[in-house]
Amino acid sequence: MKTCESHRPGVNLLVVLLVLLVPLCSRGQAAEIREVEAQFLAKAERGVEQHRKGDAVLCFKNSQGKPVANAQVQIRQTGHEFLFGCIAFELVRGQNLPKADLWKQRFSELFNFAVFPFYWVGYEPQPGKTMRDETRAAVKWCTENGITTKGHPLVWTDQAGTPKWLAELSPEESENRMLKRVTREVGGFAGTIDIWDVVNEPTHCPAWKRIGAKPPAPRSEEEVFDYIDKAFRAAHEANPKAHLILNEYFVIARQPDRERFYQLVAELKRRGTPISGLGIQAHEPREEWFSPEKVRTTLDRLGELGYPLHITEYIPQSAGKPITGGWREGIWTEDAQAQFAEQFYKLCFGHPAVASINWWGLSDRQIWLPGGGLLRQDYEPKPVYTRLKDLIRRQWQTELTVKTDEKGQVAFRGFYGSYDVTITPDNRQAHKQQIALKKGGQNQWDVTVD
Repeated sequence: MKTCESHRPGVNLLVVLLVLLVPLCSRGQAAEIREVEAQFLAKAERGVEQHRKGDAVLCFKNSQGKPVANAQVQIRQTGHEFLFGCIAFELVRGQNLPKADLWKQRFSELFNFAVFPFYWVGYEPQPGKTMRDETRAAVKWCTENGITTKGHPLVWTDQAGTPKWLAELSPEESENRMLKRVTREVGGFAGTIDIWDVVNEPTHCPAWKRIGAKPPAPRSEEEVFDYIDKAFRAAHEANPKAHLILNEYFVIARQPDRERFYQLVAELKRRGTPISGLGIQAHEPREEWFSPEKVRTTLDRLGELGYPLHITEYIPQSAGKPITGGWREGIWTEDAQAQFAEQFYKLCFGHPAVASINWWGLSDRQIWLPGGGLLRQDYEPKPVYTRLKDLIRRQWQTELTVKTDEKGQVAFRGFYGSYDVTITPDNRQAHKQQIALKKGGQNQWDVTVD
């Protein structure tokens, strides 16, 4: 009887060794990955302490100017200077939003920042017929609940970003309409929306004179610089106090795309274009788990330009797709989504150049990418919501109780933001004071206690 090759003793031993060694290699690689992640996260934690917190001093005196000594003081943070946000498109588009009160509760319990849709296609499907009234009503809810707002986007030359009726106009007239739209919205919402994604995806889309062209669209650098500069100048003139962002994708995942965006911004800066911040879309490729090195390298490189950085579109999923990118392996489950989000938020919050992080969809009920929400379809929190809430509302929030010294002073270190301070002198009524701990501020207050 002929012996099968796979039954030879030497082959059997080799198979056994391979079976044993493969898991060991995987465990070794996993350990190395965790070690690298731990190093970057430790650096981010140091960055949080250094760049997100400041020292403050409160001095309490009575109406006669004498120190209020040995009195209990409660210091409770009520708001963040850093912007933690999510899109709030559902509030504008007239969709049937079930359990609207619960949706709003989940939103406001986690976020202090909301992004509203100004895609020209949907915002003004016919000339002069806009979604302004619906948008104002949604923005009003944010204002009443202390939530900062942003408009996205004003100018996007992709086919999905320009209404069809523009194609009937000459290039000169369509550009004129675009600039009038920028002026109308930025000026019209001044005081209620003061942050805007002015131009969207400029390195990947055609210049304004070539709108409607399918990629790769013919374009010249001068045409790109021209329409971006005009749009930003129109926005700045409409509201000089507005924070104006240039938004782009693939800058984390692809070094050439990052460098092309960098060079574009550098030239616009040289020309004096009134850009206030840079937007980083963090969802391309859509299933990639970005390595900490990629994230940090991107933030460091773009931070060199001197603008605040905004993570504008972040949406890791939990829909069971394979994880890509070569850093982590596995499947995008709810737990994987939560782990990646926690890691990514820590890396970004720990970097001094980052000013905001925006999640691209609250719940899985109405979501751009399946499984990308923080809540399930019934608005019950997924693990990612719980983890981020623990970070934002507990770990990155200051709350303490101390006593004044003999000089009536209290010194503390806290996260930048708004605070309620309550002092309770012995046998006297409590006195409340609101303060704002600001980066670069003096952060010293004299409080008179009646």
